[in-house]
Amino acid sequence: MNIKKTVIASMLGLSAISVNVQAEQFTVKIENLTNGIFFTPLLVAAHDSSTSLFQTGTSANASLEAMAEGGDISGLAADIAGTSPTTAENPAAGLLAPGANTTTSMLNTDGTANDYLSIVGMLLPTNDGFVGLNSWEIPSTAGTYTFTINGYDAGTEANDELTTSIPAPIDFGTGTGGTGVAASDNNTNVHIHRGSIGDDNSTGGISDLDNSVHRWLNPIARITVVVQ
Repeated sequence: MNIKKTVIASMLGLSAISVNVQAEQFTVKIENLTNGIFFTPLLVAAHDSSTSLFQTGTSANASLEAMAEGGDISGLAADIAGTSPTTAENPAAGLLAPGANTTTSMLNTDGTANDYLSIVGMLLPTNDGFVGLNSWEIPSTAGTYTFTINGYDAGTEANDELTTSIPAPIDFGTGTGGTGVAASDNNTNVHIHRGSIGDDNSTGGISDLDNSVHRWLNPIARITVVVQ
């Protein structure tokens, strides 16, 4: 965040002096607040005001779709590379389990315009859900800043909650034989996720997700930013 402080020392006969003040070094801690949802490798990016990883109310691009449906953050990282962001890719070195947390190494934005923070990572098991923070202005004052963030729906795939539609790098304790919760998405733009529905039938029902394990509502993550 660029804050221009103008100091006018008229009594000393000095002209106005502009001083740029911005956060230069900080860490980002991400905590998974869910009961049974994993976060795929996360992309944490400090960037300028003209850059974003996603926008609600708009169609997801191919890179956001790849992240939300398959956990692949490489496209989004490549999309913003030309703006020289300050990034931490996959700080958890894999999946971030329910109840677990991860903290980035120190991020240094000295001499850049990277005053805004964004975070994304797919939610598993979901069809196209992702945890997201969009262009949060990084404080210039040293301190600890804690807040929660939501899960979003990329709007690119129906939330049928079937294992045939959801990648499974590990056993999530899902069932089989579901008929599908939804055949299509009414909202095909990026939007706040309604949360998984699930059911209690492990070999049938409408969903392959267990409503006692995979059910979740927002917010789903706690973020702690420590500005030096």
